[in-house]
Amino acid sequence: MSGARRAAEARGRRAERRAIWLLRLKGYRILAARLRTPAGEIDVLARRGRLVAVVEVKARASLAEALEAVSPRQQQRIATAAEWAIAQDPRLDGCDIRFDVVAIVPGTWPRHLQNAWMQA
Repeated sequence: MSGARRAAEARGRRAERRAIWLLRLKGYRILAARLRTPAGEIDVLARRGRLVAVVEVKARASLAEALEAVSPRQQQRIATAAEWAIAQDPRLDGCDIRFDVVAIVPGTWPRHLQNAWMQA
């Protein structure tokens, strides 16, 4: 792995840790982080009551860049990974599913964007 790739990986892990703390402070229970599924990885899977939040974490220079970084193709991959992950855990049957983004922008608090996109 190149030095730039290692640095990007380290930034991503730090961003995910910040996102997890933000979600915990908001009352979410973290079910999984960096969850690998056959369809791809889910950054954070969190639950609060009957709601399961599938959270994509993006660390970018601006909020707009963070939101643009979650492409429709990536949204579909995350949704497919979420279907697989939720099907594996019978405790999550009947829960509402929501797709969120936590944007990590330098010099600001992490932004939790609930219901960042919808899946049909």
